[in-house]
Amino acid sequence: MKMISWNVNGLRSCVNKGFYDYFREEDADIFCMQETKLQEGQIEVEIGDGYHQYWNYAEKKGYSGTAIFTKMKPLSVRYGLEEDHEPEGRVITLEFEDFYFVTVYTPNAKRDLSRLDYRLEWEERFRKYLVELDAQKPVIVCGDMNVAHQEIDLKNAKSNRNNSGFTPEEREKMTRLLAAGFVDTYRHFYPDQTDAYTWWSFMPKVRERNIGWRIDYFLASARLAPSLVNAGIDAHVMGSDHCPVVLEVGELRK
Repeated sequence: MKMISWNVNGLRSCVNKGFYDYFREEDADIFCMQETKLQEGQIEVEIGDGYHQYWNYAEKKGYSGTAIFTKMKPLSVRYGLEEDHEPEGRVITLEFEDFYFVTVYTPNAKRDLSRLDYRLEWEERFRKYLVELDAQKPVIVCGDMNVAHQEIDLKNAKSNRNNSGFTPEEREKMTRLLAAGFVDTYRHFYPDQTDAYTWWSFMPKVRERNIGWRIDYFLASARLAPSLVNAGIDAHVMGSDHCPVVLEVGELRK
């Protein structure tokens, strides 16, 4: 089973930059997007009849938003965390027979860290939510989590200390999430891989020189580790300032 997650940074823009070519070539069983920047009815996606579509739109126009396309019909669908609604469109949860699948677009603390307190409070609620799901059945969660967890996960760790996405507080939240019973699937397979990034600034030559950050993830309940086949980063795929991340899963052994 192949799963893909991609922060498309505006789906309407991305479809003009090769989105459909990548989507059809990869033929994923579950394909997730973050930062769709859409309202309902603003786009008619051309993905054929083989997928069920689930969208969580932000109330604010041109902002945030998530989506999941899945070949497997879920048992249930939930939007948001505590309630089945959430104004920034950041979370979708699909329940399948053997696992929960969650896509997330974690709030950004902003360059001036003006939203750091909100982000940290949100992270607490998100971890609690995942732990509650995990108590029922295993969880796979993916998306733009807006944090480079360790120094290996960004090019210039020293100069970015205390910057948004690499503050000690944000990194600690990821540490606590993993300690609650989840694995970072990419590091599960490639613990020492350097220069593996999923986001690059739009500044000139930054992507060409691979000065990036790894802030897009697939996490999985630790007990699913024997079922994981591979994890990857499709850094060659353009169309957004992020690239897709991939997880391949075999037969689930709970």
